[in-house]
Amino acid sequence: MATISSPGLGSGLDVDSIVKQLVAIERKPIEALAAQKTTLQEKLSSFGLLQSYAVNIQDAAGVLAKATLWQQTTATSSDKAAVAATSSTTAVPGNYSVEVTQLAQAQALASRQYAASTDPVGTGTLRIELGGWTAGGLPFVPQNPPSQVDIPINVGENSLESVRAKINASNAGVSASIIRDSAGAKLVIRSNATGLQQSMRISAVPADPPSTPGGPTLNELVFDNPAGSATMTQSLPPRDAAAIVNGLPVTSPSNTLANVVEGVTLTLSQTTTTGRPVQVAVGVDSEGMKKALTDFAKAYSEINKYITEQTKYDPDKKVASPLQGDRATLTLQSQLRSMISANGSASTAFTRLSDVGLEVQADGSLKLNDSKFSKAVAKLPELSKAFSLNDLGNPNGSGFAVRIKSLTEQMTQSQGPVTTRAQGLRDSISRNDKQTAKLEERVSQVQARLLRQYSALDTNLTKLNGLNSYITQQVMAWNNAS
Repeated sequence: MATISSPGLGSGLDVDSIVKQLVAIERKPIEALAAQKTTLQEKLSSFGLLQSYAVNIQDAAGVLAKATLWQQTTATSSDKAAVAATSSTTAVPGNYSVEVTQLAQAQALASRQYAASTDPVGTGTLRIELGGWTAGGLPFVPQNPPSQVDIPINVGENSLESVRAKINASNAGVSASIIRDSAGAKLVIRSNATGLQQSMRISAVPADPPSTPGGPTLNELVFDNPAGSATMTQSLPPRDAAAIVNGLPVTSPSNTLANVVEGVTLTLSQTTTTGRPVQVAVGVDSEGMKKALTDFAKAYSEINKYITEQTKYDPDKKVASPLQGDRATLTLQSQLRSMISANGSASTAFTRLSDVGLEVQADGSLKLNDSKFSKAVAKLPELSKAFSLNDLGNPNGSGFAVRIKSLTEQMTQSQGPVTTRAQGLRDSISRNDKQTAKLEERVSQVQARLLRQYSALDTNLTKLNGLNSYITQQVMAWNNAS
């Protein structure tokens, strides 16, 4: 008699493999969302770079839109070691002859010789004033407002070193140091600023009674008459700088002559040889203007190239770039190109960017023609208007740079199309993440249910197999008995 059998059933059922395959089917929508998220992230990354390129051209146009750019001047010196020169927008182009007859100098005072820097100098109050000494030494005229500092010197802090430290901490406008040699040490006090009106007067009120009867007192540090006797000696007299500019004598308390020539700063470092003045030339800063135009051309070329690459389609590979067909991107490129080639009414001399040398190349990039620019600089007021004129009543009548800066600001501001598009992509990614999380939870629940069902099936099949074996054994026993 035939036996009862169930091929393929029983505890040999591969539950994990079955569940895994069924769950893989359930995960198909999640995989589609993952692919969609990758595409969205690529677009968002591309928009991030697009915004950076847009900000670059906005910044470059902002430089050109400033009227001060077209007013810049530059100053050159025939001997920078003696006279260095810088100029501002208020400087008038011209040539200037500069002779330096005297450099400004800070006053310095020196004490008597002490055996060591730890020697005492007495106690009491030391007063330091800044001002100027009249011809012949007297009287002393204090600064207005007064610059007067009282420095208390107490017992235990009256060594030469301690006095130096207290003077330096007093903010009196002077600096103290100790000069040592084989004979001993001297206290040197120097004004922090140069010029006749930064001279020092030092007075003292010694302690009464003195801390050391018969010993040194603070009077040893007094200086009250540069032309007469004084306890402190003047090691360096104060001086104003003196120069002759285009034949006219000038003085300055410092070695920096600011606005002696309007808009020009002269820094004096050396006296000059008599009859051989330094020549300072002030002219239009055409190199600064040229750099600003070149930077703008570079910024425009970069954004134009980037948009072209990000919106192209490869028919051979049938692959579209991340921003292919994106309206906001194509609108920005179209408007920039239109503005670069458009006419302008801000200047009657320069109605197109190509008139000043900014020329569109075959690949769509922008390049500055040096020859055209050099000719344009000769008409500087018109060149300035062509870029920086801001016509509030008629924005279309504003300069090229003003209009381009305004365009890029509108495109990238918080409600601009480029920014809005980027935010839309971020929102899409956020929705994608939420949808994916929901599907992941659903798949997890399906997986748990399938595991329960197939585990129960496997258990039941195991029982059936056991029952099948038992019946088979009973049938065989019955047959044998018959």
